[in-house]
Amino acid sequence: MAKAKVFFLAPVSSHVGLTSVCLGVLRALDSAGLRVAFFKPISQSRSGKSLDDRTVIFARNPMGLTPCDPLSLKHALRRISENQTDLLMEEILENYHDSEENVDVVIAEGLVDTGHEDYAARLNVEIARTLNAEVILVAAPGRLDFDELEEQVGMAAQLFDSPQDPDVIGCILNKVCAPESSDFRITDHQNHPRCDRRIPDYHREVALFRSGRMKLIAAIAWQPELVAPRVSDILTTLSAEVINPGEMQQRRILQVTVVARTLPNMLESLRSGTLIVTPGDREDIIVAASMAALIGVPLAGILLTGGLVPDRRTQKLCMPAMDTGLPVLSTQQDTYHTANMLSRLDSEVPVDDYERIESVIHGIVSRIDIDWLAQRVQISRPLRLSPAAFRYQITQRARAAAKTIVLPEGNEPRTVQAAIICHQRQIADCILIGKTTEIQAVAEAQGLHLPDSLRIIEPDQVRQRYVAPMVALRQHKGLTPQMADAQLEDTVVLATMMLAMDEVDGLVSGAVHTTANTVRPALQLIKSRPGSSVVSSVFFMCLPDQVVVYGDCAINPDPTADELADIALQCADSAILMGIEPKVAMLSYSTGTSGTGSDVDKVRQATEKAKSLRPDLLIDGPLQYDAAVTREVAATKAPGSQVAGQATVFVFPDLNTGNTTYKAVQRSANVVSMGPMLQGLKKPVNDLSRGALVDDIVYTIALTAIQATQNTSVMD
Repeated sequence: MAKAKVFFLAPVSSHVGLTSVCLGVLRALDSAGLRVAFFKPISQSRSGKSLDDRTVIFARNPMGLTPCDPLSLKHALRRISENQTDLLMEEILENYHDSEENVDVVIAEGLVDTGHEDYAARLNVEIARTLNAEVILVAAPGRLDFDELEEQVGMAAQLFDSPQDPDVIGCILNKVCAPESSDFRITDHQNHPRCDRRIPDYHREVALFRSGRMKLIAAIAWQPELVAPRVSDILTTLSAEVINPGEMQQRRILQVTVVARTLPNMLESLRSGTLIVTPGDREDIIVAASMAALIGVPLAGILLTGGLVPDRRTQKLCMPAMDTGLPVLSTQQDTYHTANMLSRLDSEVPVDDYERIESVIHGIVSRIDIDWLAQRVQISRPLRLSPAAFRYQITQRARAAAKTIVLPEGNEPRTVQAAIICHQRQIADCILIGKTTEIQAVAEAQGLHLPDSLRIIEPDQVRQRYVAPMVALRQHKGLTPQMADAQLEDTVVLATMMLAMDEVDGLVSGAVHTTANTVRPALQLIKSRPGSSVVSSVFFMCLPDQVVVYGDCAINPDPTADELADIALQCADSAILMGIEPKVAMLSYSTGTSGTGSDVDKVRQATEKAKSLRPDLLIDGPLQYDAAVTREVAATKAPGSQVAGQATVFVFPDLNTGNTTYKAVQRSANVVSMGPMLQGLKKPVNDLSRGALVDDIVYTIALTAIQATQNTSVMD
């Protein structure tokens, strides 16, 4: 097996965001389908304990990697002081060998110069040489002009520039356009301009990059929301007491406003994400903030200073506002010292803030030249489709498809947020069905801005023009115009008619509707694809190492052998459509010819029919689940099978088995499942779980957009 490529990330100065960049590079390479690992040679945790190293913690969760424990900085410095640097490198190399097994590329994180010692730069060179690594420098331009930046990066590169030392292959610029003040924290986020669209052209202006001597791998813009702490994060700093916890674990502080003015002069401060800091006896301000919370303004919270708390009667009056999730805290510090401490709040991501670190990672990945990095790895092994790679690929393909997806639950908060994300990332052109005023209110309550180009269709204004086409589709069932008009009051039915008339390319619903509410209109108005005897579903199960397909787990209670064969072929085609090589396992309680009975006979017959219809596919069955996934079991139970032990598509014999299995795997193994994605319809209609997260909706929209590239017209 070929040795893994090693990329060693070395900072050119302190405060470059090395942890975030390392995690971003890991996610970028994982998204490209590479097997990745993370290696931290020496920990620089604040506690001095290697187990507390932040990058290692984040690599384990949420990244899902299993890095070894780094050596402690105390141990490393002792080795250096005893003139045992070589022994230290041997210990590092021994740890490293545990990290490179069965991976294509290892990201190794260097040491940051704290300004107190000169060991960091020397150790980085030694470690990179020991690991035979290619070096990627990480810099933060700050207030440096182009010439100063080139000098700083060039000097850092020279440390590695000798025949026996590793090459510096590129540089990542982080925190581009960050505020000039080193003390900047959260007090002026709202007023600091976003810099996505005005990143300097470093590639052209910095000769080091322009000449090709060093690759500029990424220039990553500083974003104010990515340093926004949760309300709960300020408790320790301020020694604050919790009066009402509310949603302090979820709400983020985008702006701190110290309010000591009269009521009319402070109303503009009541904005989404604002932490109101006020003396505890200013009950007028507390009541005003509570009223804002009651009308849907998601304030970050209220922080009362001076050790004062409002009268109990006032607290009782404000209780409905607190019940909306509004956090209220109290500190003994006076207002001046409180504001000063907040201005210097640590901007590092807490180790339990997975939402924020995921946002940071996503922001970095979007700027990295992933293709160039992947080419540097130069692997010969086939690429695997990891969950990150699967999500990345479907997003890219949906963007390229440029489809229009209608969302009939237009005033549902998660759906509104997902539509905005899809618009911003150009995943699909979404149409929200609902009243404009209601949808705008939902967006504002979440602190979101509805883009002008995000389309909203008011059902009352368009319903009548779908009556006649719907009657034409269902008149053989006795549908009258009056009945059609009544049914079209259901936004799912209205959206389905838009799809039937080719006005949109796909439909996603189910955040508040049942599966039956979503599927029934599709079966009546869209109908099945020619050649499909049944409509079925698949789930894309994001296992730790790969994405596999489960079907049918949502639609058909007890399919016949012929229907099961059709379902298998539909699942295989869905796998192909989404970039998964189909190796189809027809599941049963028996493998091969070892068992008898009507249930296993049905699977056997379905397998033979599916094979005869599609000899181009790898299909085998009946197979027990363990024989389908485990090579050792397959070697005993199904020797010679091209599917057993390596299946990627799992076809369950009935809904009871399929639905139970997918939920057991999802919940017990903490696996993300995307779906159900419906198969066999002329045009794509997809259902959501009513507990779907915003990301679930976003990726379902992406799946729907990709499905729409293979559709036929309904109204022909």
